Amino acid sequence: MSTIAHNGTALVTGASSGIGAVYADRLARRGYDLILVARSGDKLKELAARITDETGRSVETLSADLTKTEDLARVEQVLRTDASITLLVNNAGVGATAPLLQSDIAKMESMVALNVTGPMRLTYAVAPAFVSRGTGTIINIASIVAIAPEVLNGVYGGSKAFILAFSQSLHHELADKGVRVQAVLPGATATDFWDAAGLPVSHLPSEIVMSATDMVEAALSGLDQGELVTIPALPNIADWNTFDTARLALGPNLSLAAPAARYSA
Repeated sequence: MSTIAHNGTALVTGASSGIGAVYADRLARRGYDLILVARSGDKLKELAARITDETGRSVETLSADLTKTEDLARVEQVLRTDASITLLVNNAGVGATAPLLQSDIAKMESMVALNVTGPMRLTYAVAPAFVSRGTGTIINIASIVAIAPEVLNGVYGGSKAFILAFSQSLHHELADKGVRVQAVLPGATATDFWDAAGLPVSHLPSEIVMSATDMVEAALSGLDQGELVTIPALPNIADWNTFDTARLALGPNLSLAAPAARYSA
C-alpha cells in the first residue's frame, strides 16, 4: 500500500493509453486517487487494476465518448458533484495531418467537438467547485501546433490554439482564487495519435519524437515549477518568455480609436 499523502482525486480524460495512461500512473504515484475516462472500458479496467495493485490508490473508470452529448454530460456531472476532485487533466483529443482541402469536414467537426468543446465544458463543470474551495488544478494538453499552426492540419492547429488561449484566460481569471492552470504543448510524442491522424510515428525523424513517459514527467516538472505554459522539448525557457513578452507588449495598441498611419490614404 502507498504511504504517500492523499492529494485528492484526479480525473484524467483519454486515459486508456499513451499520454493519458502515463498521467494516470504518475499522478497515482504522487498520491492521487483517480477517475479515468476514455471510450475503451476494457483498457481502462486493465489500467486501473494495474495502478491499484502497484500504488494502492483508488481508481474508478468511466467509459465515455466525449464527442457524444450524453456521455460528456455524465462526466460533467461527476466533476460538479464529486468534492474529492482536486485535479482535472483534459487530455482526450484527436489529430489530423492532411491539408484542409483534402480533409473530411465531418471528421474536422468531430475533432472540434473532442478537442475544443469537451475540454471547455469539463473545465466549466469543475471550475466553480475549485473556486468555492479555493484550490484545484486544471491541466490542458495542447500542442506545439498552437504556436506553429503551419506544421499540421489547420483545424487541428486551431483547436490547440484554442486550448492555449483558453488556458491563458483561465489563469488570468482564476489564479487569485487559488486555482492552478497549466497548458502543456508537446511536440511529436510516441503514441498511437499518429496512426489515427494518418501519419505513422515511424515515418517521423526519431530526433523529434519524445516518449510519452518523458513528455509527462517533463510536464509534471513544469507544473511543480509553477509554469503556466510548459513546452517539454524547448531547451531554453527564455525563448518562450521572449515570445510571450512580445505578445503582451502588443496589448496597449491592439485597440485604438484611429487606424494606424500606414492605413491612411
